[in-house]
Amino acid sequence: MATTSDIRNGLCIRYNHDIFKVTEFLHVKPGKGPAFVRTKLKSVTTGKVIDNTFSSGHKIEEVRVETHKYQFLYKEGEFYYFMHVEDFTQIRLLQAALDMPNLLKEGEVVTILINTEDNLPLSVDMPPHVVLEVTQTEPGVKGNTATNATKSATLETGAEVNVPLFINEGDKVKVETEKGTYKERIKE
Repeated sequence: MATTSDIRNGLCIRYNHDIFKVTEFLHVKPGKGPAFVRTKLKSVTTGKVIDNTFSSGHKIEEVRVETHKYQFLYKEGEFYYFMHVEDFTQIRLLQAALDMPNLLKEGEVVTILINTEDNLPLSVDMPPHVVLEVTQTEPGVKGNTATNATKSATLETGAEVNVPLFINEGDKVKVETEKGTYKERIKE
């Protein structure tokens, strides 16, 4: 058993008959009253995010997990197929297990959390950013850059991201996977 002082991002816990992954946490010590930990928990089975507050010293049941590197192979319906990079075994996961499936392109290496009790995959951690090619966007209008103007662009995976006006079709852009936002243009 762990306590609230052990809470950290990425920790998997058993709570309300489900397994949740801590995505955000904040230790709060108010001037009056006892300390507590405010958390944002994401269910690894349904993908639902809940807010929860644990009182200081509260016992939590930690789920032991292992992380393994897997390469994304292909998507078929609502299933995503991955191959272990060391022993080449393949697994398939439901789309709900992925945070940003629309940013995942074939060949991308991700980290998959696996429950050590039953060897079932829990969730997929994407790399912090991915580089994708713009397949469709409106041409930028010259001289329309007085403000931070953006336009919609469709990427090679089908994801839509707002990009600056100077981005054209065929450009490669770096996208932040946590928020799904444009980061920078990549020069070749």
